[in-house]
Amino acid sequence: MEGHITCVICPVGCKVSVRKEGVQYTIEGNRCARGEEYARNELMMPKRILTTSIGVSNGTLPLVSVKTPRPIDRARIKEIMKEIKNLSIAAPVAVGDTVVEDIDGEGTPLLATRAVSCNGGREKTTLPT
Repeated sequence: MEGHITCVICPVGCKVSVRKEGVQYTIEGNRCARGEEYARNELMMPKRILTTSIGVSNGTLPLVSVKTPRPIDRARIKEIMKEIKNLSIAAPVAVGDTVVEDIDGEGTPLLATRAVSCNGGREKTTLPT
């Protein structure tokens, strides 16, 4: 089996050649070790950052955007999205609020990426750390 993967780790976009011989993979064309690691991960267990939105009750907006701070197993995204479909959060919402502590069973949180104030105008404030 032979194929190509375009590495997306950096702006160079190396065209990485992947060849499977038995149980071994030969990876060529990457300009750095990160490209080889990316190609190997794409073959063995591809992961993606999950971005979506969930409903907001009593907010100035009906939805808030959310995302995982690190990639999750691509094979589980549909299953996780079914869970997310039933979620909602009450306003106010601040950027960085944890919506779900562990969305994938591996400790990956689901975080708000936009602020949504209450219909009454009160906004949740966060103190600088």
